[in-house]
Amino acid sequence: MSVKIEESWRKVLAAEFEKPYFQHLIAYVRGEYATATVYPPGPAIFHAFDACPFDQVKVVILGQDPYHGKGQANGLSFSVADGVRTPPSLLNIFKELHDDLPATPPAPNGNLDRWAHQGVLLLNATLTVRAGEPASHQKKGWEQFTDAVIQKISDGKEHVVFILWGAYAQKKGEVIDEHKHLVIKSAHPSPFAADRGFFGSRPFSKTNEYLKAHGLEPIVW
Repeated sequence: MSVKIEESWRKVLAAEFEKPYFQHLIAYVRGEYATATVYPPGPAIFHAFDACPFDQVKVVILGQDPYHGKGQANGLSFSVADGVRTPPSLLNIFKELHDDLPATPPAPNGNLDRWAHQGVLLLNATLTVRAGEPASHQKKGWEQFTDAVIQKISDGKEHVVFILWGAYAQKKGEVIDEHKHLVIKSAHPSPFAADRGFFGSRPFSKTNEYLKAHGLEPIVW
């Protein structure tokens, strides 16, 4: 099956694309885009992979669903398109960033491409969603695909930092080999949970300390 995705990921995931579940998933997603408003825009479905090739992955930040509001989702977890108001969870992420690394300049916007291009894979568990219908594309096959992505990173790389915010991400990350990688866990940055352990968790400085300790360039957050 031909999937428009960055070449290094195409090679790593080639077998996954041929599995029956993935073929059913793509048929479902194509039908949804043809008959409903679905986010992100079709060319951005695999943007997280296109912006962060497999051999460049140093950090994985795992989200759940794309934003379901008009113009928000851009294919990266927690990120929004240029010119879109920063959502509450991302505002909390920026607040923790500046408490953790006070010298970091204020974020110019909520588009996290600047992280992705440094090796941060901003991966949602589900890569598409119907407009105004959160979780509408869950349990259609995306979760199996992104489980495979996490497994490929865990098995095929060393010294990757996995940032798992909230119970959902932590459950999904159970396959990660913690002998080879750093796994950072905390509460979710959502306004409903951030005060229960996200604030003060210092994921950004912990990530950079780990990367530097293993001879890797830190992220300019």
